[in-house]
Amino acid sequence: MSSVGLFPIIPLLLYLFILGLGIFFIVRSIRFMNEKTKLDQERNQKLDTLIKAIQDNNRTGN
Repeated sequence: MSSVGLFPIIPLLLYLFILGLGIFFIVRSIRFMNEKTKLDQERNQKLDTLIKAIQDNNRTGN
C-alpha cells in the first residue's frame, strides 16, 4: 500500500533531476566561457608581443 503512494513522487523527482542537470550545465558552460575568454585574451597579448618583436627585428635587420 505504501508503494502506491510513492508513484506520484517519481515524476517530481525526475523533474527535479532534469532541472538540476540543466542548471549544472548552464553554470559549467558559463565557467568554461569565462575561462576561455581569459585564455584568449592572454593568447592575443602574446601574439601582439610576438608580432611587435618580429616587426622590430625586420626593421633592424634591413
